[in-house]
Amino acid sequence: MSSHHIVRDDQEPALIIANGAACSDELLGQLLEWSPLVIVLDSAIERVLDLGIKVDVLLGDFDRGFNPEYYKEKQYPLEIVYAPNQEKTDLEKAFDYLIEKGHKAANVVWATGKRADHTITNLTNIVSYRNNLKIVILDDHSKVFLLPNKFEKWYTANTPISLIPIGNVTGISTQNLFYPLENEKLTLGYKTGSSNYVTKDGIIRIEHENGDLLLMECFD
Repeated sequence: MSSHHIVRDDQEPALIIANGAACSDELLGQLLEWSPLVIVLDSAIERVLDLGIKVDVLLGDFDRGFNPEYYKEKQYPLEIVYAPNQEKTDLEKAFDYLIEKGHKAANVVWATGKRADHTITNLTNIVSYRNNLKIVILDDHSKVFLLPNKFEKWYTANTPISLIPIGNVTGISTQNLFYPLENEKLTLGYKTGSSNYVTKDGIIRIEHENGDLLLMECFD
């Protein structure tokens, strides 16, 4: 795979590569092409280098005898970010880094699959960054992001749409979904909006009053 990137624009989302299941070369290549900055978590660096990807930032706690300086020659210039805080995951530390550097958005790959605990944590922890960073988590079958209180987007008919609450979400109303919601409440573990889909080509509208609601565009 060729190195990134054609465009360097700080308004484009940065790309974070975690250490879950790999995505397709096609998806990864599309994201790299438009990413102004590529951050790799320390546990994934060897997998990333094997793909020939140019890395800008290597971030992690560098435990288990990990020597980040080894990679400077391979990836010069490479910024090494030591993030030892055990109260946060390495992915959260990458989000914090981007916020500190003034970035507004991030795409994340290799954050799902493999360990279920990591997948659930990565998907749910993005809610705490609601006001600071627009985060999209992608793999070959899903695109996941946190909804604002009012959301509109054009979709083709039959696009699968799932609405997954983190905790309780109230006052949910939708337009142009096959299973409509009207001032509904969803609660993780009890009632979710999984496996809905777009009724017809056009704008869908989703509103909610309180809580954190994930939208998942999922494909088999």
